[in-house]
Amino acid sequence: MNDRYEAGYGDGSYGGDQYEIVGYDDYGRPVYQQVPSRQQPPQQQTYDPYGQQQGYAQGGYGTGRQQPIPPGYDPYGTRPAPYDPYGTGTQDPAPGYDPYGQAATSGQQPRVTEQTAYIPQQTRPDDDAKPEAPPAEGQKAGEDGEFAFVEEPDGESEDVIDWLKFTENRTERREEARRRARSRIIALGVVLALVVAGGVGYLWYAGKLPGVSSPGTATGTTVAAGAQKRDVIVVHLHDTGKRGTSTVLLVDNTTTKRGTTVLLPNSLALTDDSGTTTTLAKSVDDDGSSGTRDQLDTVLGTDIQGTWRLDTPYLENLVELVGNIEIDTDTDVPDPDAKKKGAAPLVHQGRAQTLSGRTAVAYATYRGPGETENAQLKRFGEVMQGTLRKLSSDPSAATTTVQTLAQILDPPLTDKDLGTFLAKLADLAKDGKYRTVPLPVQSDGTLTAGTSDSVVKNILGGTAKSPDAGSAVRVAVQNATGAKDSTEKARVTLLGGGFGFIEGGTASGARAASEVVYSDAADKQNATEVAKTLGLPAGAVVKGAVSSGADVLVVLGQDYRPAAS
Repeated sequence: MNDRYEAGYGDGSYGGDQYEIVGYDDYGRPVYQQVPSRQQPPQQQTYDPYGQQQGYAQGGYGTGRQQPIPPGYDPYGTRPAPYDPYGTGTQDPAPGYDPYGQAATSGQQPRVTEQTAYIPQQTRPDDDAKPEAPPAEGQKAGEDGEFAFVEEPDGESEDVIDWLKFTENRTERREEARRRARSRIIALGVVLALVVAGGVGYLWYAGKLPGVSSPGTATGTTVAAGAQKRDVIVVHLHDTGKRGTSTVLLVDNTTTKRGTTVLLPNSLALTDDSGTTTTLAKSVDDDGSSGTRDQLDTVLGTDIQGTWRLDTPYLENLVELVGNIEIDTDTDVPDPDAKKKGAAPLVHQGRAQTLSGRTAVAYATYRGPGETENAQLKRFGEVMQGTLRKLSSDPSAATTTVQTLAQILDPPLTDKDLGTFLAKLADLAKDGKYRTVPLPVQSDGTLTAGTSDSVVKNILGGTAKSPDAGSAVRVAVQNATGAKDSTEKARVTLLGGGFGFIEGGTASGARAASEVVYSDAADKQNATEVAKTLGLPAGAVVKGAVSSGADVLVVLGQDYRPAAS
């Protein structure tokens, strides 16, 4: 579209009038103001609003000939009243006002004093600047003919953004899953390490780790034997049919978590209240449970908490209550009720033999022809250990089993005490921490030094108790004279002097001088009296180590002269 003021603009005239730019309208087009000439000829022209005559107003669609603007011309055809493009709020102009500065009517116009119009936030363009042409046909208002990049929403761009967001979220989820997996693996590794460490620690403590000893083993290498805590009960089996007895000690070492059955032979030498030497079997018959327990404490240096008298009928009921037992038998046991010779044995020899209550009693009390009492005592110990393996490890259940026997226990032992004690031993027996050992004695029933160290010291505590007031002083005699009868002569002399006697065995070699040894300062006076009784000099009394069960140790040398000689 051509600018309506295009014609005559180059020479600054329009029909002989001068125009100047005074501002820009709302669409960015220049606004001109006519500079009146001295004389403006009147023009007469009919207004054609659609530009179908010789030209549109100022030649917009015509041939370029100038056409006069009719009075009241509205270039937009929208307002019935004259339009104020600047919105100054002034009074409506007179009829025939031309907003572009051209008079609507012909005739002489009065000369207007020249002034500069004020346009807000716009500056007057330089005179040399070329005025901006109005937009061409098909061009939007405000466009200057150059390329304009307008950002328009693109569906593909939104899809790309959504895909990037989805990819980012999926990557984050994968990383989070990897972190969780690593955390689970680390936690699992820590748990497995703790389980392995706990298992190894338990095996080490229980002594089941190969090549490693647990703390406080049976040899007492970690905890001294004397410092270990033990619970001990003596059991007397009374055979109501044969009128014999068998005695064992049940030991629970609470420090090393080990259990032991110690077999006490009936020939074990004891001293009664009068200081007279007797045997274990005779003491059980004569002195009863209480007296025998005290004598065992004196000889073995133990602290026995109670006595359990177990008659054979009660042993039979006990095996039946636990549901029979399985042990390895070392011989065939004939049936005592069999009337014919050559009848099948009641108990067969073999491994893992199942014994009922009756067969268990028959095996525990059997002593074959030519066998020593230790053979029968060993069988009783096997039956006791087999019974403990089948007994419940729960103290309440074990107590119920004891109460079901309906036997009368010797005080201070009660059903609850016995049940709790047996439950502990049952747990050790099931776990393989239980053994049965004999107490070796000499033919005369006395203890040897080796016996004191291996059994009395390591298993039973290792320290002999001081005798009570009025009790006989126990004297162990070891023969180093080279004469076999010296020990017997010394025994007779000591018993006659009111001392107890313990066989100390024979020394490996002869010694010239005799010694009377005491370990406790309280026994020094007793050692002096023993020396006088045996006819030994006072210089023979020395302080040293004394075997368990004895208060004074006498080593007979070649200077010893028996009183009988």
